[in-house]
Amino acid sequence: MKAIWKWVISIIVLIIVGLVGVLWYLSHNWRPLVEEKLKEVVKSSTDSLYRLTYDDLDLSVALGNVTLENVALIPDSTVYKQMEQAKTAPDNLYRIQLKSLKIKRFGIIDILTNRKLNIKSINFESPDIQLTHKYHAYNDTLPDKPRKSLYESFKDVLTSVNVRDIQIDNIAFKYTKVEAGKSSDLALDSIQVRVHDVLIDETSLADTSRFYYTKLVEIIIPSFTYKFSDGFYMAKFDELKINTREQNILLTNVDYKPVMDRTTYFKKRGKNVTMTTLHFDTLRVEKLNFQRLLDNQQTLAERVQVKNGYVKLFGDKRYPKTPVNQIGQAPHQKLLRAKSLIKLDTVLVEGIDVVYGEMSGKYHREGAITFNKAAGILTNVTNDSIALVKNRYMKADLGAKIMDSGNLRAKFSFDMLSDNGAHSYSGSVGPMQARLFNKVLHPLLNVEIASGNIRSVRFHIEGTDYRSRGDFRFDYNNLKIDLLDEQGQKKPKRVVSFLVNQLIINDSNPDANEIYHVGKVNHKRVPEHTFFKNLWESLLDGIKQTAGISKEREARLMGTAEKAKSALEDTQGAVKKTKGFFKKLFKKDKEGQDASEQ
Repeated sequence: MKAIWKWVISIIVLIIVGLVGVLWYLSHNWRPLVEEKLKEVVKSSTDSLYRLTYDDLDLSVALGNVTLENVALIPDSTVYKQMEQAKTAPDNLYRIQLKSLKIKRFGIIDILTNRKLNIKSINFESPDIQLTHKYHAYNDTLPDKPRKSLYESFKDVLTSVNVRDIQIDNIAFKYTKVEAGKSSDLALDSIQVRVHDVLIDETSLADTSRFYYTKLVEIIIPSFTYKFSDGFYMAKFDELKINTREQNILLTNVDYKPVMDRTTYFKKRGKNVTMTTLHFDTLRVEKLNFQRLLDNQQTLAERVQVKNGYVKLFGDKRYPKTPVNQIGQAPHQKLLRAKSLIKLDTVLVEGIDVVYGEMSGKYHREGAITFNKAAGILTNVTNDSIALVKNRYMKADLGAKIMDSGNLRAKFSFDMLSDNGAHSYSGSVGPMQARLFNKVLHPLLNVEIASGNIRSVRFHIEGTDYRSRGDFRFDYNNLKIDLLDEQGQKKPKRVVSFLVNQLIINDSNPDANEIYHVGKVNHKRVPEHTFFKNLWESLLDGIKQTAGISKEREARLMGTAEKAKSALEDTQGAVKKTKGFFKKLFKKDKEGQDASEQ
C-alpha cells in the first residue's frame, strides 16, 4: 500500500514540477511573442497611425500578471500627413503617456484553450493625455467609411476580452484646438476614472445595457477653470461627476462670470452690452443618453435640475447700444434653430435669485429690479421635430418674490412650430407695497412712489413676433407719486407732483367713481426690442391703462402740460420739467426706456 502512495505522490510532484517548468519557460520565452502581438494589434487597429512603446515588460504567467513601465502611445506624424493628403485623417489626434500599466490575474488557461482573455483588474498610473483637434471638412462631407469595431481588430487573436475593473488615477488631460493656424488649450488635472465590467466580444457592442462595452464608467473632475478667448468671461466649477450606469452628470459651484469689474467691462466694450453673471450651487442632468451625446453631439435627457444660485444682468445706458433687429430671436426660436439636437423632458429650477440692474445714462445712478428665490418647471424643452409633432408647445411654470415681497406666478407657452413666434403668458402678483419699486424708479427715472398698496395683479397676453394682445388687471389704492429734482430731492417739485397725482393718475382701481379699469393690451412691437423688453412694454401698456391713462388721455394730458406751462411760469419752470417726466413715464424719449431695457 505504501508503494502505491509513493507512486501517487511522485506523479503529483512530477506534474507540479512540470507545470512550474512550463510556466517558467512561458514567462521567459513568451515575452517576444507578447511584445510582437501587442504592437501588431495597436498598429493594425489604428491603420499604422499609432505605435506603442515602453521601457520594460514584466510578465508572470504563473500569477497572471503583466506590468509595463513608462508606456507611450505615440502618433506617427508622417503617417498623419499622408492621411491628410489622402483625406482620410481623423479630426482628433492623441498622444498618451503613463508611468506604468499593471494587469492583474489574467487567465492563461482560457487564452490557450478558448482564446478568451479574462482579467481581474487593470491599473493606469498617472496618465498624461494630449488631444489635438484639427478640423477637416471632408470628415463632414464624405460618407463615413465602415470602421472596424474593437472586436474586429483582435478577433483573429482572441474571441473575447473581459476586464472586471479598470482604475485610472491622476489623469492630466490637455485639449488643443487648431484653427486657422492658431491653437487654444484647455487643461484638466487630477482626474479620476473607474470602469467596471468591460466585455468585448461579437455581441457586446449591441448590448443596450452597456455603454461602449462597459457596465459602468465613473469620472470625477475637480477644480476646473477656463477663460474664454474673447477676454471678457470665464467658466469654472468645483467638481464634475459622471456616472454612465446611473446616466447622471453632477456639477457643483458652477460659475460663468466676467473676469473684470463693471467699470472696466463697459469701458472695454465701448457699448451697452449686457454684463452677465451666473452661479449655481448644483447643476444635475439625469438619464442622459451618453451614447447619443458622444456619437452625434445630441443632448437627450429626462431631467435637468438647477438649484440655488443667481442670475445677474447689468446694463449701462452711458454707453451706446447698436440697434439690431430682434425679430425671430426669442429664446424658444433660438432653441429651434440650434445645430445640435436637444431634448430635455423636464427642467427644474429652485432657489435662483434673478437681478436686472442698469446704470442711468442721465442720472448716473444704478437701479435694479429683483425676482428672489425663483423656482419652477419647464417642460418639452426641445428642437426635436419628431417630438414636436406630438407636442408642439414648450411650457414654463415659474414663481418668485418680486422685490423680495410680492408673490409672482407666471406661466409661459411657446408654439415651437409657429412661423411668427406665437406664444402666450399669464400670471399674477400678490399683495405688496408699491414703494418697493423705488429701488428702480428713483435711480433710473428720478421718480418715487410716496405711497401705494398693490392688492393684486393679473394678466393674460397672447403674442407673436409683431404684436401682443390681452387683458391686464391691476388692483391698488392710495397711489401717490413724488417727482424729484436733478439732485433727487422732492421739495422743488411739489407743485408738479400735485398735478400728476391729481390730474394724471387714478390713485386707486376701482377709482373714486367706483369704475374698475381693465387694461386692454394691444402693443405693436418695436423690431429692435428684445423678446423680454417687448414683454415688459406690453405689461406697461396694461399698467398705464389700469391707472386711468389711456392712449387718448395720454395725448390730452401732454397737451394740458403745454397749457400749464404758460400758466405756471412762476414755479421756476416746474411744469416744463413735468412734460419731460410725462415723456419718461410714457416712453416718449430714449431715457424713458431705462426701466424697460432688456
